[in-house]
Amino acid sequence: MDQVSTETVQTNDRLSEVVLDPASIGRGNANIEHEREVAIYDLLDGNSFKLEGRDDGPYKLTIGLVDDRLALTVYSASKPSEEPIVAHHLSLTPFKRIMKDYFLVLDSYYQAIRTAQPSRIQAIDMGRRGLHDEGSRVLVERLEGKISIDFDTARRLFTLISALHWKG
Repeated sequence: MDQVSTETVQTNDRLSEVVLDPASIGRGNANIEHEREVAIYDLLDGNSFKLEGRDDGPYKLTIGLVDDRLALTVYSASKPSEEPIVAHHLSLTPFKRIMKDYFLVLDSYYQAIRTAQPSRIQAIDMGRRGLHDEGSRVLVERLEGKISIDFDTARRLFTLISALHWKG
């Protein structure tokens, strides 16, 4: 009889720490602060993050904005005092329309949860999720050849990237 193990295999292709660059964080409201905290918690709870051509994780990721570009700086989590392993600076242009629409829908969503009917809230939330998924797909594409991430990791990272831009 075959035995099935329920043990979780711990992989090095993951993030063990995520930091948002304090200089990049805009002043947010309670809703966006909560979204950011939940995204980091969920991201650390389960993620897939592999640097192309490397096998020295787990990693620490710092996310920030530098000269209007998204800066993803990766460090070794096991050697925290060392220099970054790699830093990728990505243009934000492919994200601008998605984020603009996403923020408009988020504003509507937060207003609706106070007074709207559940069906209206659900419709707005479906639009929010669709835009979130689109932003996540763009992130996966932009990181292709540099960093491999799964879709759930991309969704959580997109939440954090959005949190850097939130002006609401």
